[in-house]
Amino acid sequence: MARQACSQVAFVREKPGPGDPLLDFEPVVPRTLRKNSITPELQREFIAHLAATGIVRDAARHIGRSNEALYRLRQKPGAEGFRAAWERALDWAMTRLEDSAFARALRGEERPIIHRGEIVGYERRWNDALVMFFLRARLADRYAPAAHITPGHPVYERIRREVEEEARARANDPANVARVREAIDAKVRAWRKELEAGEDSAD
Repeated sequence: MARQACSQVAFVREKPGPGDPLLDFEPVVPRTLRKNSITPELQREFIAHLAATGIVRDAARHIGRSNEALYRLRQKPGAEGFRAAWERALDWAMTRLEDSAFARALRGEERPIIHRGEIVGYERRWNDALVMFFLRARLADRYAPAAHITPGHPVYERIRREVEEEARARANDPANVARVREAIDAKVRAWRKELEAGEDSAD
């Protein structure tokens, strides 16, 4: 029975090969060819590995160059094609990572059952949080309705009307009106006492 890899290697996918549109970009041509130059061939190999892994560091190591050198090349004049291919490679890697995570959400993962230090079998487990993440992302109307309840949405407008009606009811409630009037009368009485006290002191 085939076992699903459970390490970082499980997320490395097949690289795009020659002729793939992802690698059809205008590379940066070094003015002077040096031992450490990042040649057009190395640029395409970097992009291919980046698409497979999504990790710049790993792709740079794969072609024997540093992260810094690749980022410097990316910023050079004339590197527009290389920059665009870089971004497309990351998008490609993220799409494949999402596909892998979606497959794990559907199929679950096989994990070893260990007894007394030995593998005696395997069990399949599902990650409920991962499943719900994809349900909310792909079926938002059903599993994440709150994300779509904005002004204009029927639910939003119904709640708004209920709140406004409740506010009007409170404003017209006799008991509430009486409390407001009592508070006003109390302030007026206090103000009159202050005036009377001032007149007495003046006399």
